[in-house]
Amino acid sequence: MAVRIAPSILAADFGCFRAALEAIEGAVDIVHFDVMDGHFVPNLTFGPALIRALRPASKLVFDVHLMIERPETSLSSYIDAGADRVAIHHEATPHVHRALMMIREAGRQAGLAINPGTPVEAVFPLLDAVDYVLVMTVNPGFGGQSLIPATLKKVAALRRRLAEGGRRIPIMVDGGIDPTTIGPAKAAGADEFVAGTAVFGTGDPRAAIAALKEAAGRMTGGR
Repeated sequence: MAVRIAPSILAADFGCFRAALEAIEGAVDIVHFDVMDGHFVPNLTFGPALIRALRPASKLVFDVHLMIERPETSLSSYIDAGADRVAIHHEATPHVHRALMMIREAGRQAGLAINPGTPVEAVFPLLDAVDYVLVMTVNPGFGGQSLIPATLKKVAALRRRLAEGGRRIPIMVDGGIDPTTIGPAKAAGADEFVAGTAVFGTGDPRAAIAALKEAAGRMTGGR
């Protein structure tokens, strides 16, 4: 799969979200929304109202990452607001399969996210219920953290498991992705890369996206 950068709008200027979308239009085809509830993770960000407000302003794929407790109770709000893809955390609900099915039944792509402390094997029984897997490469809750190298072993193990089963679904990584870490993450088997500070923390988001793609290509021989 081609390298796919998913800029995290959480790292953009909160007063200029529409301008942030305009800044990346054409350079990427997906934008990432980090939704935090202050319970599952320490921080509190935004909810479906922001997604609804921005949806008419962009044709980008809205990838919504729910870092919230019991996501099944509010999935419909995010789907109705305009989410194209929704990732929930394995650790956030005892009814993870049911929640994934709710996303798919609504006609959206379902993602399953796991924290650094969760064994990758927890994902294996649910692979038939997901359209992509999100491996957290930092502990969720804050931007600007450094990638935890050990998490890339989970990416590699997941890619091997998918290959053994003849499946090729995207593996997304989230946390600490920059020009120095995207190559190793790509080499481990990741296809999609959430980048917040590395994109919106620069003066030129489009140039930053190009630099990330170039760095990934150098590590993997241009593949």
